[in-house]
Amino acid sequence: MVLLSPSISALRKMLAECEAYAVEHGLRYNSKKTEIVIFESRGKTPSYVPPVSLDGNVLNVVCKFKYLGHIVTSNLKDDLDIERERRALAVRGNMLARRFAKCSKQVKITLFKAFCQVFYTSSLWVDYTQRAYNALRIQYNNVFRTLLKLPRFCSASLMFAQEHTDDFYAIRRKRIASLLSRLRASCNSVLSIIACKMDCPILKYWVGLLIRKPTNID
Repeated sequence: MVLLSPSISALRKMLAECEAYAVEHGLRYNSKKTEIVIFESRGKTPSYVPPVSLDGNVLNVVCKFKYLGHIVTSNLKDDLDIERERRALAVRGNMLARRFAKCSKQVKITLFKAFCQVFYTSSLWVDYTQRAYNALRIQYNNVFRTLLKLPRFCSASLMFAQEHTDDFYAIRRKRIASLLSRLRASCNSVLSIIACKMDCPILKYWVGLLIRKPTNID
């Protein structure tokens, strides 16, 4: 469960409601696993944060946490989550290259599509550095080269086209289009704001990525 609050006092009120609900229904919150993240405003964070407690235990203030497998940071940048996906991709790619080295090309491509095109929560990546983004793209290309035993510096666009496989940018566009489609079909009022408000920064980024043509995909 995640609680979003504009102030410490509001957060304390919400936690008090949670404590009352837990007592009424015989539940108990684990304060050791409960953490607080103070999101930055224009690159700045408060110099002092009043203590917040749950069941009498003061909660720890952290700069990042993982929620449903996605890394959320206090500066709302996505570099750490992109690095998480890059590492996971490297592990899966090495596993496929070792265990299925003697399989046919078609089997390898099928496994690649199943294990290496996941890009979990990639549609949420909006604020990141090109260094982190390019590292994931290069890792994706190199995994495909290694799996099919292609030359290290062969053209990425050519190899994906020849094998009828989506490249890095195609995967990104598909993930974003899929999420945008689900948001527009949702009856949730908050989600509908993101999907229908044309001046929404996230929606602007998605639309820009969907219609922009990359200049280099190697």
